[in-house]
Amino acid sequence: MNPFFDVKKFISQSITQRNESLLSKDLETSHQKLSDALTGKSCLVIGGAGTIGTSYILALLKFKIGKLIVIDTNENGLTELIRNIRSSDDLFIPDVIKTYPVNFGDTVFEKIFYAEGPFEVVANFAAHKHVRSEKDSFSIEAMIDNNVFKANKLLTLLTKHPPRHFFCVSTDKAANPVNIMGASKKLMEDVILSHAEIIPIKTARFANVAFSNGSLLLGFLERIAKKQPLSCPLGIRRFFVSPEESGQICLIASILGESGDIFFPKLDMENDLVAFSDIAIAFIKALGYEPDICSTEAEAIQKARLVTATSGTYPIYLFDSDTSGEKPYEEFFTDEEELDMESFSNLGIIKKTAQLNNTSIQAIIENLEGVFKSHNQVEKNQIVAILKEYLPNFEHIEKGKGLDQRM
Repeated sequence: MNPFFDVKKFISQSITQRNESLLSKDLETSHQKLSDALTGKSCLVIGGAGTIGTSYILALLKFKIGKLIVIDTNENGLTELIRNIRSSDDLFIPDVIKTYPVNFGDTVFEKIFYAEGPFEVVANFAAHKHVRSEKDSFSIEAMIDNNVFKANKLLTLLTKHPPRHFFCVSTDKAANPVNIMGASKKLMEDVILSHAEIIPIKTARFANVAFSNGSLLLGFLERIAKKQPLSCPLGIRRFFVSPEESGQICLIASILGESGDIFFPKLDMENDLVAFSDIAIAFIKALGYEPDICSTEAEAIQKARLVTATSGTYPIYLFDSDTSGEKPYEEFFTDEEELDMESFSNLGIIKKTAQLNNTSIQAIIENLEGVFKSHNQVEKNQIVAILKEYLPNFEHIEKGKGLDQRM
């Protein structure tokens, strides 16, 4: 693979088809408000070593914040984050910047919170984000523990020392969810928003972040580097934002939103949905190859072994989507939700979302925790049934096969 392959340029030309950030106008209009709100402030970012968390921090450091504390379980990711920050020439690096490789659900996190706080800005990006995480009940339990139980524990902590701004990232898959990850994120939204009268809480439903950690597209780079074939589902279209745009969306939402707001990028169903297969073909061509479309995984693997620097083609296996929880398209809001499409040029806001009260939310959490405390393995359909009882628009797509069974 060409070591100078320009991922940012490829995203702009072949995925988002935008020459400048979707948020450029909103950032320009809101710059002074953001500067006033952030200058000298103490900020805590949880899950800051991931793609969106890192991008949020880079957007945050365009302003003169006073202190930055970053939490993440990925020690190597935190190391790279600091290297990235200190190698950049367009950031304001605060005098106090610390990273801690800990889990935000552990007791040591609370010690850090009290020792390093108080914080004016708290942003949480720690989440299980993959549909593949519903492959069995153990993975589902870990996902719900991270996305729901730990978020609830964090909110309990924050009610004792409320920040001026709290943000927790959600997903487009929370709108009319068809997979357990999306359902867990919808439950997470309701958990955090049930505290919106005590803490100024904002969130955002996301498009796919192009070439984010663990994504299919970043996997393309790994496959090419290892002389392995590409593999991609047919008929799956998604909205995309760049990593830079993902951080900017979260920055605007976290600081300028009103408590209870759910932000989303204004993207058009007709013009902005992009098929994964189209991106895969464009990616192969951008590397100087022609796609060699294979009929089986085995054929693609065999042909990949024969690829050389002078080969004219590169193998790719395209298949009809047949795994659980895969939605053929994306949406950011439901028909029942009230929208504000005027406050920002390229961001919409879901307002006044109907919420259960905190007592009802805690009862649902206790129900799920009780199921998981059983020594017996919980069946996947049991968890789906509990979530569906709470989320009546949760229509789980079950096909008996997970993404780990695909190349």
